[in-house]
Amino acid sequence: MIRNQSTEETTARKKSGRKNGFAAGAATALLVLFAALVLYVCPVAGEEAIYDDVIRLHVLAASDEQGDQDDKLAVRDAILCDFGEVFRGFSDRAAAEEALRGDLLESIRTCALRTLSARGKTEGVTVSLSYEEYPTRDYETFSLPAGRYLSLRVVIGEGKGKNWWCVLFPPLCAAASVEGVPLGLSDAEYRLMTEGKKSVRFKTLELISRWFS
Repeated sequence: MIRNQSTEETTARKKSGRKNGFAAGAATALLVLFAALVLYVCPVAGEEAIYDDVIRLHVLAASDEQGDQDDKLAVRDAILCDFGEVFRGFSDRAAAEEALRGDLLESIRTCALRTLSARGKTEGVTVSLSYEEYPTRDYETFSLPAGRYLSLRVVIGEGKGKNWWCVLFPPLCAAASVEGVPLGLSDAEYRLMTEGKKSVRFKTLELISRWFS
């Protein structure tokens, strides 16, 4: 009886050892597979800095009425027309941000008010610089991953209408197309925007953005 019990215990230990070994091997294989996947989809050096090198432009209409939506587009066009060259003159986001936190912010507000006044509108305009969350967005010649970006917010009236957003710096929305790498972006960032419309690649950047925000 004792020998049989001992034999059964030995067999049970061997089976348990095989199970543990299999589990450990499976866990190792999964870790290796996960590491390979991360290395495959992880953005190349420099791409993740896109959140720190871009300033978004966010224009909010007073309402969804057609007239207010038209006002929104008119204000957008005026800002891009009047300040596109200004922002093309900045070599990096830090310089653009410094200017916006100075007199440039009020100049943009004045531009918006003047545009509305020319259209016979009396709505007020609030202009501010803050961080906002954006979804992934495809434009005609480039894309931007979802994430938290520094944003110039131009709110017309109560800002309860459909909004419009693009990129203020580098001034990518002020031109129909972009030739060469714009000042303020690295090669990797520009490549991501113009060639990186792969959802997995963007999703990786979005996760990184959430982890470090």
